[in-house]
Amino acid sequence: MAQLLIGKSDIDCFIESKYANRHGLIAGATGTGKTVTLQTMAENFADIGVPVFMADIKGDLSGVAAAGANNPKVEARLAELGISNFAYHANHVVFWDVFGKQGHPVRATISEMGPLLLARLMDLNETQEGVLNILFKFADENGLLLIDLKDLRALASFAYDHAEDFAKGYGGISKASIGVLQRAILGLEQQGAESFFGEPALKLQDFMQTGANGKGVINILAADQLFMQPKLYSTFLLWLLSELFETLPERGDADKPLMVFFFDEAHLLFNDAPKALLEKVEQVVRLIRSKGVGIYFISQNPLDIPDTVLGQLGNRVQHALRAFTPRDQKAVKSAAETFRANDKINVEEAITQMGVGEALVSTLQEGGIPSPVERAKIVPPHSRIGALTAAERAAIIASSPFNNTYSQAIDRESAFEVLQAQSQAAESAVQQEQQLAEQQAQIEADLKAEMEAEKQSTRRTGDSFLETAAKSALRSASSQIGRNVGKTLVRGLLGSLFK
Repeated sequence: MAQLLIGKSDIDCFIESKYANRHGLIAGATGTGKTVTLQTMAENFADIGVPVFMADIKGDLSGVAAAGANNPKVEARLAELGISNFAYHANHVVFWDVFGKQGHPVRATISEMGPLLLARLMDLNETQEGVLNILFKFADENGLLLIDLKDLRALASFAYDHAEDFAKGYGGISKASIGVLQRAILGLEQQGAESFFGEPALKLQDFMQTGANGKGVINILAADQLFMQPKLYSTFLLWLLSELFETLPERGDADKPLMVFFFDEAHLLFNDAPKALLEKVEQVVRLIRSKGVGIYFISQNPLDIPDTVLGQLGNRVQHALRAFTPRDQKAVKSAAETFRANDKINVEEAITQMGVGEALVSTLQEGGIPSPVERAKIVPPHSRIGALTAAERAAIIASSPFNNTYSQAIDRESAFEVLQAQSQAAESAVQQEQQLAEQQAQIEADLKAEMEAEKQSTRRTGDSFLETAAKSALRSASSQIGRNVGKTLVRGLLGSLFK
């Protein structure tokens, strides 16, 4: 078990690695030092061999990949804290980007995302979400792979054309609701989400790497552009949680976490989320710690986090809050009440008086008991405070072992191709039936003429060979799918596929 130094006051403020999977919160107003705290904590975890993931919304976390230099502010803080054995160093960093511009592309398939998260991303109402669930159920039961947005669009079109057939097996679906779904898919494409949906899909084990020196790799998601689309940003993060929860085995208590995730602007995870989704997110947050994953939320205001989630965050770093409005004052009071009291500190006053780089710190001690709150000054990181240059970032990306894995998109056969082939086969069958009907009519006309000419009586019984062939050719696309695909797919808590 290791102690990760966060800050110093009269005593040192540590996170005990054994309890780091009990989650945490970094909160505070803009400009109070949350980013530096995040950088320090990420380095600490990496130093003990724990892989880290963090979203870089402002673009200034990339400096963790470079060694710090002689920074006067850092030197002054070190002297103030009495830290002498301090050496600047870089960290092993892998850059990722949903849009593939500032890091390796991050992709997921439509099937992996699942209907619950996808409905949130497309802002569907309850009825429209029900239609989407029916489409996913049909695809899962028939083994149809929904990889990218064109697959989902093809399935929606198929459902529109076969609404009556769907009604027999899955209940009635409105063509109007399918129309809304089709427009939502178009909206996602216009927002650039099509770059996220596809293959090769992200393998979570590629996030969970350690370097040759045994230190954890820090994965940084370039989120400055992604953040401009809050629904996509929050849905992506929830998908990551879902994938981890469904993929990782139970681990139990250990001396350190298997992985730590830092989710910046955490309020976006919960804003406008339907109650059913919130309940599932709360359940995942509660249970995922048994799989060795620690989740640290970063937010300006602790009130942005639902109480049921906030109550599960045992390691807390609270930077200053500004009490300008009634809501701000409520946040100050609420934050103060969540800390274990320290007779030396008036927490409610301290929250509004702390300077940049100061924070109230309370972490879990032996037995999982919160420590008394301390007003501490945050220890500076060993890496650069501030962003890398574009050239520095490009060099790191170019040297990454994941270049060959994720650089080229793959478009294999999936629902779009299967349904397109079935549609063409159905059209061909109709044309063949028409041709056979015309041939049959001609044959019957010829027979009738011959009978009249010869004045003979002929009674035809049963289906002719051509009639039989015509009926065999005419098959619905849905029944063809049912015979040509594999096993039923199974989904987990947040709708993601079991691997």
